[in-house]
Amino acid sequence: MSFPLNPAQARAVEHQNGPLLILAGAGSGKTRVITQRIVRLLERGIPASAILALTFTNKAAGEMNERVHTILRKGGASPKKPGRSLDPRQVTITTFHSFGLGVLTRERTAVGGSFTIFDQGDALGAVKEVLRTVDAGKPFDAPAILARISNAKNAFLSADDLPDREGDAYDEITRIVFPRYEAALRGFRAFDFDDLVCGTAKLWGDRPDVLARWQQRYHYVLVDEYQDTNRAQLEMLRMLASGHKNICVVGDDDQSIYAWRGADVRNILEFEDHFPGATVVKLEQNYRSRAPIIAVANAVIPKRADSRHQKVLFTERGGETKVRVGVAPTPEIEATWVARQVDDLVRGDKVRPSEVAVLYRSNGQSTALEEALRERGINHRVLGGQQFFERKEVKDLLAYVKVAQNPNDEISLRRIINYPARGIGGTSLDKLALHALAKGWTLWQAVERVDALDDVPGGAREGCKILEAVIEDTRRALRATGASPTAAVRQLADRIGLRSEVDASSPSGQIAARRWANVESLLASFQRRESRATEGADSDWVSAFVHALTLEQGKDEEETGERVTLCTLHGSKGLEWDHVLLVGCEEGLLPHSRTLDRKATDAAPQDIEEERRLFYVGVTRAKETLTLTRAATRAMRGKAVPRTPSRFLLEIPEELVDVVGVRDEPARTVASIEQGAGGLLAALEALR
Repeated sequence: MSFPLNPAQARAVEHQNGPLLILAGAGSGKTRVITQRIVRLLERGIPASAILALTFTNKAAGEMNERVHTILRKGGASPKKPGRSLDPRQVTITTFHSFGLGVLTRERTAVGGSFTIFDQGDALGAVKEVLRTVDAGKPFDAPAILARISNAKNAFLSADDLPDREGDAYDEITRIVFPRYEAALRGFRAFDFDDLVCGTAKLWGDRPDVLARWQQRYHYVLVDEYQDTNRAQLEMLRMLASGHKNICVVGDDDQSIYAWRGADVRNILEFEDHFPGATVVKLEQNYRSRAPIIAVANAVIPKRADSRHQKVLFTERGGETKVRVGVAPTPEIEATWVARQVDDLVRGDKVRPSEVAVLYRSNGQSTALEEALRERGINHRVLGGQQFFERKEVKDLLAYVKVAQNPNDEISLRRIINYPARGIGGTSLDKLALHALAKGWTLWQAVERVDALDDVPGGAREGCKILEAVIEDTRRALRATGASPTAAVRQLADRIGLRSEVDASSPSGQIAARRWANVESLLASFQRRESRATEGADSDWVSAFVHALTLEQGKDEEETGERVTLCTLHGSKGLEWDHVLLVGCEEGLLPHSRTLDRKATDAAPQDIEEERRLFYVGVTRAKETLTLTRAATRAMRGKAVPRTPSRFLLEIPEELVDVVGVRDEPARTVASIEQGAGGLLAALEALR
């Protein structure tokens, strides 16, 4: 940011000694403040080696370190004390876990000698090994158990302290696995990732002499993204700063969205209790978003003083374009309309695709969006996830359809020729390919004429005949007059036993269910295309559909150029785009249904407030324009069920938004229609 420090930022930078809480609203320049504060401490003569800055990722630590270097290079700063160096390389800027590893390594004698570190793969392997020794009665997802162990360790809980929610089998199995996992770590003389922080805090608690050494080393401690800290990190900081009290934390309780991985929003809410005498500075000027976006952000955050630090964002970036709220009859029409809005933005290079993002609460919402963007030829990426049509089970089923459409598609044929296993191993496939090359056949012709090939084993011959029958039957079913291609693809999946293959190749029932849901989503995509083809008299839509997917999958990453971003709300934290479209603003999606079911959570009110903060994070990612959408109905068990608008939508004053309806026009395009409603609730309900 090129702007000078505003008064609040200057107060935060100039603060010298004692606890300091910097409440940094979204887009308020928090990283700039924390790096400028490090430089200011150096200018005042604080030894670089006495400064410790902690954050959560190596990337964030690297960026902070680079910014400090840049400020010192460009600013011409000089220390007040003669002979004192401003070399930022002596400042410790690192992650919590890297810092903990450094402490444990230097204090290896105090922790019993040398040790090894279990990475996530090692830890997961240890949990799986423990599970093999337990008569669990049914399969369990090892990563889910490890996540519960991790949360317990970071909250300083033992196996006996774990919650006992009635009917929760994972609570029961975790209580059994946890102590055995810890025993395995001790047997290997190993620390896992969580122990790097938890073990450091416990070491300091047990050994005041060791703690004193580290207190004498670091006189100033700075923490970024403080709202994301857990109890173990809080205890580490409290002990380290208990002598000099010089701790500065930067964070925003309104952006605390990681409770599911152990973050405790109470750490920032109760900072003044943990560090008495703290100075509090609020950064409320937003430099990112236009005024209408900031008005909506302020509207959705509660004003209760008991649930948050009171902040009201403001901006000097004006703007006449209101936030739009779009209501579509169905999720499919919602996705198609969103794709059209994106297309309108990027067509003619008006907006760079990389400056456009579509955000959603759950990964499953991306499928229809990917399909709609693909239809319009819009390059896109799924941030932090695998694109739907690149998932193995989806590609496997599509490969069968491609071969049925075009048996000369050798890449797809090679993918399915022995999947599921039918006796055509690598050696047999090589023989088929050599015969095809020698005789001028395609590989499929070699499969069809396998009886004429003497050196192909009997098992492979039988496999080729089975595959040929599957492909020929599928081809006829896809082309049959009056038949349903979607039904043909579903029958194909049943015939090859795809569900059994997915179950057998998945490490747990939960993962298998998620993978099969991807297959069902693909079948739903076929059904949507089939419905459109029926209305539009498109007789060859299957070929067009498969061809479009083939072209998309064949593109090289480096050749796709600028791409629109698809991302979950959690994944969007810390990012920003000029234009943001946030979809699925409905009860059950945002807030998520898990937070609405009191049987599924011990703290439903708190969970719903985290969903509110998640919505706020999504809103504040937008710089220029923001569009919020929802569907009036969604299919559940094959029936269209009315959906209720998200409570967060209903809390936005009507004068802050333009409510638009979305309808499916005869030409299969999507249009917006303005609604002259007397209030947002009435407008939303009128469009159902």
